[in-house]
Amino acid sequence: MPGGRLTQQDRQRIAAGLTDGLSYREIARRLDRSTSTITREIARNGGPTGYRPQQAHQATIQRARRGTPAPPRADTPPDAPMEEELLERAIRAGMPRTAARVHHDLALSEDGRRTAAELTHRLKVSPASVSLAVNYLLQQGFVRRERDPRRRRDIYVIDDDAWYRAIMISERQTLETARATMASAKTYGLDSPVGQRLAKTAAFLERVSLDIMESAERWRTLLR
Repeated sequence: MPGGRLTQQDRQRIAAGLTDGLSYREIARRLDRSTSTITREIARNGGPTGYRPQQAHQATIQRARRGTPAPPRADTPPDAPMEEELLERAIRAGMPRTAARVHHDLALSEDGRRTAAELTHRLKVSPASVSLAVNYLLQQGFVRRERDPRRRRDIYVIDDDAWYRAIMISERQTLETARATMASAKTYGLDSPVGQRLAKTAAFLERVSLDIMESAERWRTLLR
């Protein structure tokens, strides 16, 4: 997909697509952009029912001049309820708070890219906290790391395949749990009550994980 920032004409076409009831994926296809770029653009500028192309374009210009405001802290009244809700849902789902804030900030950035220094500055947290957060996100597949050879610094990127990678990593971990559970079942004896219970659990975890991985692979094209 071509890079670069969205133009005012792009934003007018996005608004027209929303009015026509097109999906984010179809709007992205017509603009020859990634679905994640369109999703971020709409989410940070009023959502599907409140998106206004002129205001969105002016807001982008202003952010470029002064830097995009960091996401609000949990104890601060949210200026963007929809964005705050997405953040809180990630935290309730089990993602550490700082990791959720980093993920949220990357997801709503123009190009899905930040350096550690930028994240530290924007989120008003320590470099150590950012390091722990990005390591968690890297391990879970939500972001990937790129190296800037000119400035010798790491850049953290969230791309279209982020959720696919995260799902696959999670399900592989579940498969490992299933195999360990089956090994324990055999240790207790498959004819024993404990062994039978563990074997059933292992079979369930394995079947569900394989089904989810197969489904993720089948629907991966929706992210592109």
